[in-house]
Amino acid sequence: MKLLLISDKESPYYWDYFQPGRLDGVDLILSCGDLKSSYLSFLVTMGRAPLLYVHGNHDQTYDIRPPEGCDCIEDKLVTCKGLRILGLGGSPQYSGGPHQYTERQMAWRIRRLWFQLRRAGGVDLVVTHSPAMGYGDGEDYAHRGFECFLPLLDKYRPRYLVHGHVHMNYGAQRPRVLQRNDTTIINAYERYLLDLPDPS
Repeated sequence: MKLLLISDKESPYYWDYFQPGRLDGVDLILSCGDLKSSYLSFLVTMGRAPLLYVHGNHDQTYDIRPPEGCDCIEDKLVTCKGLRILGLGGSPQYSGGPHQYTERQMAWRIRRLWFQLRRAGGVDLVVTHSPAMGYGDGEDYAHRGFECFLPLLDKYRPRYLVHGHVHMNYGAQRPRVLQRNDTTIINAYERYLLDLPDPS
């Protein structure tokens, strides 16, 4: 199974210079936020694969014009293509704008999901906008990671945490893939293809 992970920048490969067939073989698209609504609608139409998304801190227009044909998974645990997927969008609070959260607010969002997580027997993939603290986050206040993501990873040990928010061009040596125990952490900036065995 092939997953297309996207965030923060519309990929010219799939947008400006798109050619038929470029989304062939993609089974699921996951958006980690800060992308144009029209871009998500285009991908789900041309690729014919489900597209799940969370909000980035710059996605204010989604309330007016949500991405057509796509599913928002904010504060939800959904099962798609045999994967249990949890959505927690938004960034740390830095300017008081929408989709910004304090550490306490994000921790409360996670606590409210305990019943869904228990009923599902855990989670395979966590989709966020911001990274976990110490795992691909930035040094500035707006791009710091959420500390409350770490207990979530340690308790439920998802196979993947996929995030955006921290652009790969912020630092030449910034790693795209990191590891915390059993969880692989991936920065989905622009585009990243992830091959997974089909869930049993």
